[in-house]
Amino acid sequence: MGGNVWFISGASSGFGKHIAQEALSRGDAVIATSRKGTTLKDLEAAGALLLDLDVTSDDATIQVAFQAAGDKHGAITHFVNAAGYILTGAIEAISAQEAFDSFNNNVLGVMNMSRNQVAYLRPRRAGGVIANFGSVGSWYGGAAFAHYAAAKWAVSGFTESLHEEVKEFGIRATVIEPGYFRTGFLNEGGGNCRSPRNEMRDEYTGTGVAGVMDFLGQANRNQPGDVVKAARIIVDVLTGTGVAAGKEFPIRLLLGPDCVRDVKAKMARTEALIREWEPTITSTDHEDVKKA
Repeated sequence: MGGNVWFISGASSGFGKHIAQEALSRGDAVIATSRKGTTLKDLEAAGALLLDLDVTSDDATIQVAFQAAGDKHGAITHFVNAAGYILTGAIEAISAQEAFDSFNNNVLGVMNMSRNQVAYLRPRRAGGVIANFGSVGSWYGGAAFAHYAAAKWAVSGFTESLHEEVKEFGIRATVIEPGYFRTGFLNEGGGNCRSPRNEMRDEYTGTGVAGVMDFLGQANRNQPGDVVKAARIIVDVLTGTGVAAGKEFPIRLLLGPDCVRDVKAKMARTEALIREWEPTITSTDHEDVKKA
């Protein structure tokens, strides 16, 4: 039997579900949660404890879930915050409420869970891991996914800051940033891919928004990434075993050749921008500031 205890939010599908399955296959204990966590019967059959938990819940509700996990399996060692969805569509088309709901789940929910997880782990002085989900969309924006990119940028910046705050307590935090994986994430009607009530398709015909929406439709079920392989790597990295044995714990975990390609392209564009504008960028100090 493994000695790790995993608490996974967003375990109903995609990465959350496959990480739970991988951890269970290694003999670890898993607490699998989602808004309707007690419906995850396949994970329960594999040995997971199922809990209903909305990541935007109040502190008392979250702490009760942690207590239930501890009562069943002992102290939690690994937290994975995988709940979230993509909101697609033109910025103009997305209402204030739709934007708030997206950030409340994808960003404030992660912050909410992470804060309670630190409060759980820190007093125990036994270390622990907190893993949040970003995306290749953490690295660049584009038409039709502005709110998703903004949310994932926020999660990445938050998690990097979190790691710096808690590392002295032996707690490690990382943001997992996958490229395109065949997880069902883009399936229409599945709850993980949402569009605004007023899509404004006619107004944006022939624009970059329409192009990206068409691309996402074509990419669905054709993504190159194998989520089973990725889940195996994630569990290795979060436990320091397998492919991660002997390596430094990463603050960011990129996944997929497409993610590496796109991140390198963003880095190259940023370096080119700095080269072109550096004389202007560096001309803003007071005259009395000593030049290096």
